[in-house]
Amino acid sequence: MRKRHPNPRLAKIHRNYTVEEIANLFGVHKNSVRNWVKGGLPISDDRRPMLILGRDLVAFLHARRAKNKRPCQPGEIYCMRCRAAQRPAGDMAEYQPITSTSGNLIGICPCCETMMYRRVNLAKLVQVGANLDITMPQAPPHIDESPQPCVNSDLNQEATDHDHTQRQQ
Repeated sequence: MRKRHPNPRLAKIHRNYTVEEIANLFGVHKNSVRNWVKGGLPISDDRRPMLILGRDLVAFLHARRAKNKRPCQPGEIYCMRCRAAQRPAGDMAEYQPITSTSGNLIGICPCCETMMYRRVNLAKLVQVGANLDITMPQAPPHIDESPQPCVNSDLNQEATDHDHTQRQQ
């Protein structure tokens, strides 16, 4: 399966390309490249074969990819099902740490009621989660801090049994 977006790094900026060469370079059909020309990809002149400068090709592909980006505003999380950035239901989100410096904001979409996720830096959590009620996880207590012994631990019983068998021998 081919990639959905052509990688602009494959094109050399100091080279001229024909339509066929661009099609082979990115693994697309020649008609796709011709549609790019109709859509604004500049050609060097009106002669045949159509020649396209490498730097124009790279700039066109970068601009085409940047046009489709829709960054989330503060307080918004992107819903994959609705394909739109929205505020979570009830303006509530939960922060789930992944590393010591970053984690996910998790919320529920108010339209389709599916889970929405947004990767955030812990230092920018206040800016990204503007006016959201963010729940931070509480760390579970360590085993040695709990008042009750661990269910799987019979260290005292094993030590007593070991001492008892040593005395009998």
